Amino acid sequence: MRFKDKIVLVLGGNSGMGLASAQAFAAEGGKVHLTGRDQATIDAAVASIPGSTGYRSDIADIAATEDVVAQVEAADGRIDVLYINAGVGGFAPLRGITPEDWDHVHSINLKGCVFALQKAIRIMGKGGAVVVTGSIGAHGALEGNGTYAAAKGGLYMAMKVFAKELVAEGIRLNMVSPGPIDTPLLHRNPGMTDEQVAGLKQMMIANVPMHRMGESADVAKTVLFLASDDSSFITGANIFVDGGLLELR
Repeated sequence: MRFKDKIVLVLGGNSGMGLASAQAFAAEGGKVHLTGRDQATIDAAVASIPGSTGYRSDIADIAATEDVVAQVEAADGRIDVLYINAGVGGFAPLRGITPEDWDHVHSINLKGCVFALQKAIRIMGKGGAVVVTGSIGAHGALEGNGTYAAAKGGLYMAMKVFAKELVAEGIRLNMVSPGPIDTPLLHRNPGMTDEQVAGLKQMMIANVPMHRMGESADVAKTVLFLASDDSSFITGANIFVDGGLLELR
């Protein structure tokens, strides 16, 4: 019950790693608020988490995120734990990148996450904990991954700066960077067919030292560690949850 009486907001909590984390927070006593873009999956997520509240909100819409924070404040007065997990993929080689694709990925994976943090810390105080989903894609050169890597790489550096700024306020900020995790995000890469997604999965498995893809629960365990008092002397860290893919190359 590490999160008993804690108010938790999970941005992008309606599926995959966000949903697994939201469920785990609630199982350990947290009162969960979550967001997503699809009402059907939001409703299903809320139904699976007793006492939770869901909001339809796109993190790329800064005003919408600000409204969610205001609704959480009206309901519970504060946020103790913030998990910023919303994100999208996007594969294209250099010659195939369009300005529209670039802006779409960056508006969610970088700009939206930065301003979500800015809006949420308004109702966070000393002892608060923030976890942000990064990616090992920001730390390696995977062909076709330039747009996504640039967004997640920018997010990684921005969060390190913000972690340092928030020390004075008693708020810890850390990042979890998943490797190959079998989530719905894999099937939402623009321009990729089901066959290409299956091929991508096999390529990932072949390169992971543990010879498997991770599950959402693998990431959730790390998220809860970083959000709990178990990591009270950790801030500005980035933990790779990737089966050894990055560090054991």
